[in-house]
Amino acid sequence: MRRPMRPVGPVQKDGPRVNKEIRVLEVQLIDADGRNLGPTKINDALQAAEDAGLDLVEIAPNSVPPVCKLLDYGKYKYQSQKKAAEARKNQKIVEVKEIKMRPNIDDHDYDVKMKAMRRFFDEGDKVKVTLRFRGREMAHQDLGLKLLIKVREEVSELAKPESEPSLEGRQMTMVLAPR
Repeated sequence: MRRPMRPVGPVQKDGPRVNKEIRVLEVQLIDADGRNLGPTKINDALQAAEDAGLDLVEIAPNSVPPVCKLLDYGKYKYQSQKKAAEARKNQKIVEVKEIKMRPNIDDHDYDVKMKAMRRFFDEGDKVKVTLRFRGREMAHQDLGLKLLIKVREEVSELAKPESEPSLEGRQMTMVLAPR
């Protein structure tokens, strides 16, 4: 089945408006050196930009009158892209790592899990400790709770509890976040 054609609206441009795209009568003009030239007619501002060999770029569109600056738009766009890339590079994504245990875990297995948990906290990740109950272990949920409390106390200098131990079906979970 063929759908009727819809008229395509104007494409919304991301970023500031430049030169002829600015459709106001008066702008607050800032020259290339950063000096405020005060409220200026749009035609005079466009002429000043053309004389300087620069672009008129709308910096603060929501103020009255809008603030426009004389600058090289290509260079401005390049620098803003570089800033955004630098900000993305420096941000740390916090992951949630999961450690699975059983209520009757052996000492050595417990130590291995705790070592992995400490490594996760050093890397800045959150840890979700999951305790799985099978069969008759459900009758001894108190042992599981004691184990999770022991884990929380052992890593108390590295992490703080984000959520207390809670039972969901056959699993008891607790989330720890690095300090």
